[in-house]
Amino acid sequence: MRLSFPRRNASPAPRAAAVALVGCLAGGVVIGAGAVSVGAQGQEPSAFARPAPSLFGMAELDPQKFLVVAAPIGSSSRSQLNIYEQVNGRRPCFAVAEGRPAVVSPLLSTFDFTGICSRYIDANGYSVRVGDTDLATVYRLSVVNQGADIQLMALPTRPGAGPEMVVGRTLGSGTGFMKLELEPGWRLARRTFRGRSLGHLYLYRDSWPAAQPTGSTPSATPASSSRSTPPATPFPSGAVAPASANSSAGQGSGAVPAAGRSNSSVLPSPPPLIR
Repeated sequence: MRLSFPRRNASPAPRAAAVALVGCLAGGVVIGAGAVSVGAQGQEPSAFARPAPSLFGMAELDPQKFLVVAAPIGSSSRSQLNIYEQVNGRRPCFAVAEGRPAVVSPLLSTFDFTGICSRYIDANGYSVRVGDTDLATVYRLSVVNQGADIQLMALPTRPGAGPEMVVGRTLGSGTGFMKLELEPGWRLARRTFRGRSLGHLYLYRDSWPAAQPTGSTPSATPASSSRSTPPATPFPSGAVAPASANSSAGQGSGAVPAAGRSNSSVLPSPPPLIR
């Protein structure tokens, strides 16, 4: 006896998903209602290809509780970005000396700072954002020694992602832990998802900087510059300023030794700046 079974038609959903995936890999489509194309249609007037607007949002934070630091990598002359946060006032997380550059004492390395301080030391803890666009996948943050100055640079990781951008400076050369002063237009913000704050910070600006003329170079501010450095903010006793950081720490890399939470990764050496 032959048994007959009703013929089942394949659901159109998997087929539609496969077609959308192929289109996405081809570089022209971003899946989702109202999404912005990553291809030619999504380019801004600056001619740089931009990622689609991020699923992540951003929230303002109190900058007085954060400190942006160029931290040494081992015994080398290289540095990496650390951000320290003073979560509460039970103990100071760092101290900042006067001068250019301003030398930082990472006090959180001397005690278990869990619940008191946070530390952000790699791409798990911070990234670049411009306006509505999260650039974590196409930009990396790197500390670059320019001789008379040490600069925090936002460097594109793929062609056409955007320009190199100077995010901050130490306002002089030196060794050890040094405070990075953010350039005009840049500030810290917190990443959010559906209104909930996450343990990730943005180096953020509202819009893309104006393009530099061909052949121009960022103007490094020497240690003798007249540009003033704000004095350290007393916290809580007058000798310390509020701090910043949370997630990651450079174990064995010269970042603050882990006395509390940490998690580490050292960013690779940046390519030479295009002059």
